[in-house]
Amino acid sequence: MHRTRIVIADRHPIVLQGIRSVLAAQRDFTIVASCSDGASCNEAIRFLVPDVALVDAALPDVSRQQILAPANASGPSPAVVFFAGVAADCELQRLALEGACIVLSKDSDAEMLVSTLRKAAQGQAAASRSAWPTNDEARPDDKPLAQLTDRERQIMRLVSEGLSNKEIGRRLNLADGTIKVHLHHIFQKLDISNRTILAALAISRNELHAASRKMDPPDLLHQDPASVK
Repeated sequence: MHRTRIVIADRHPIVLQGIRSVLAAQRDFTIVASCSDGASCNEAIRFLVPDVALVDAALPDVSRQQILAPANASGPSPAVVFFAGVAADCELQRLALEGACIVLSKDSDAEMLVSTLRKAAQGQAAASRSAWPTNDEARPDDKPLAQLTDRERQIMRLVSEGLSNKEIGRRLNLADGTIKVHLHHIFQKLDISNRTILAALAISRNELHAASRKMDPPDLLHQDPASVK
């Protein structure tokens, strides 16, 4: 039986251990290199020529283009799957849309991980270049979006930039609890369940650009309707 040869790279040892455990249970996978930095990952891709490279999208010592360079060189080339924790990454979304890589959310379960790697190895990635939430999940119609207040759109934009509740609170001079209340209202209005889908929606509907052109009145920075409940 042919076994898919995989290089894995992540800066967190516990993540590497988890991936190894998941793939060890699959008879059709074999890990040929396990790397904790970009340089060793690039070397493994060049010299071991795996079928698939599963790479942490946030490796600090190497760019995504450097990871993709050996994969795009002449000769046998692996499919590159970037393992990402933030959906609102414009560069990753662009690379995925261009077909340069596949993007797999770190929120994915083991079944999604295995399925994505198998599709990548079989050359089926073109049919589904991103493992973020599907269009049906991440793109509700415009009517719910119209129900969002200016403050909710602003928070939606900041979520799409990858900010935590605490960071959003500092940016807007609001308590963490107030941000949680707003997010709860946003999730209810859009009928979604998590920040990943919200961030994908913000990008797909250009909410990022629309909200950045709107400035709240100064008094809203000091008193927010949700904070007085």
